[in-house]
Amino acid sequence: MRRQMWSGSMGWDWDKVVPMKPGGDAGIYAPLQGVRAYWEGLRQPPLLPHRHEIDPRGLESALEYTFMVERVAPGVARFRLAGSHLTLLAGAEVRGMPLTALLEPTARDDAMALTEKLFDEPAIIGLALEAERGMGKPALEGRMILLPVLGDDSICDRALGCLVTHGKIGRSPRRFAISHRRSEGVGPMPPRTKAAPAMRLEPGFADSARRFTAQTETAARQGRPHLRLVKSDD
Repeated sequence: MRRQMWSGSMGWDWDKVVPMKPGGDAGIYAPLQGVRAYWEGLRQPPLLPHRHEIDPRGLESALEYTFMVERVAPGVARFRLAGSHLTLLAGAEVRGMPLTALLEPTARDDAMALTEKLFDEPAIIGLALEAERGMGKPALEGRMILLPVLGDDSICDRALGCLVTHGKIGRSPRRFAISHRRSEGVGPMPPRTKAAPAMRLEPGFADSARRFTAQTETAARQGRPHLRLVKSDD
């Protein structure tokens, strides 16, 4: 049975701002819909997609907003890969940073609890975000979705995510408060089994030792949105 949790005003139209199902309104937050639809297409309910199944070619229209995190401790997930939009928000490459690095300190306890729900139930997590304001930091809203993914040994310790913002980024880093949140249970955990051999993919979300190069906000807006991969020795 699917379980849902939400908070915020009763008149808030959730599916228009943080889509919890494929389809619906296109527009600024369309990449969220695309990433959710791609993830759903990989599922064989009640099982979750495995990280080696995720191919960046299937996420081309949303790559700059897409990321992958790995659970490293209770309530803690770190970025393994991330698109250029997250680099612009953080003012630095986010690979290796905790997911909470993009959040205000007051939001981090809430985020840790939601991270536990994401991996333990498992559940899809949707967040509506509002950035702090200040000199050089204009109004900025964001929407994030986190989709559980199986990692090594078929354990749910990865998540495919998408973060889209509306407004000028201004001076980075930008950090966000959580204004609304919602979770959607996606069924029981699969049994622990040995992970299938990794597929041979083009460089991307198969967790190869690679990193994304940062882009300036101006450069990221020129031409078709994309991620650039550079070999790393780490």
